[in-house]
Formats: sequence, structure tokens, C-alpha cells
Amino acid sequence: MQVTSLDHINITTSDMEGTVSFFVKVFGLELRDTPAHLPPEHIQWLYDKNGNAIIHVNSKEAQHLYDRPTPSGQVTGAIHHVAFSCTGHAAFAAHLKKLEIDFREKDTPSAQLRQIFVHEPNGVLIELNFVGQEEFA
Repeated sequence: MQVTSLDHINITTSDMEGTVSFFVKVFGLELRDTPAHLPPEHIQWLYDKNGNAIIHVNSKEAQHLYDRPTPSGQVTGAIHHVAFSCTGHAAFAAHLKKLEIDFREKDTPSAQLRQIFVHEPNGVLIELNFVGQEEFA
């Protein structure tokens, strides 16, 4: 067995509309309903431009195969953050500013790495990595 990439993340929320809207508006992900037997008011999937399922959003009322407490807030258990490889650092930073979304940036020139950190509405920290794409000041 070999891990080849991140498959998806799952976020449980008491605000399905707000959470889904955040990822569609901020990251440009595509909202798709789940299979017909799963109620869309409780379960939604968000896809990238290549058709890959990236984020699985469940309402607090959704049934889970593996049920466990999922309180929303600034702390998400043992998971510190979720990271995505990205392109277009400058345009995305400008996009966040236009939406008036608070974020932090970190540059590591020795690794040709620019990073943006942003919290989604449930307190999940999202790390966005932009490798070797732009000049450093």
C-alpha cells in the first residue's frame, strides 16, 4: 500500500449553507449533490476544476458510519490544518482581500514556497501552498 495524494476532507457543520458558500465563493469549488439516497440538506460534496471530490460537508444532523463528537470552533481535535497545493498566489491573496477575509501569509524563499493560511467558517485551518510560481520580494 502507498499513499499517493489527499483524497478529501470532511467538515461537519451546523451551517451547511454558509460552509458550502465559503468554499464555492473563496476557492471556486463546484457544489454537487450526493447520490440520490443521501439528502442534500445534510450532505454536500465540493469538487475542483478537474472533477476531484475535495471537501465533503455534513450537517450536524447527518448520519455517519463512524460517529464521533465534532464541535465547531477554533480547535479541530488533533488535526492542526488541511493543506492544498495551489497556483496563482497573488491573484488569490487579492481575492481574499476583496472578500474581506482575514488570512496570514508566509514566504520561504529557500524552498520557493509561498503560503496563505485561512480559517473556514467552522474553524478549520486551511493551508494553501504555492511552490515555485512567483518571484519573492
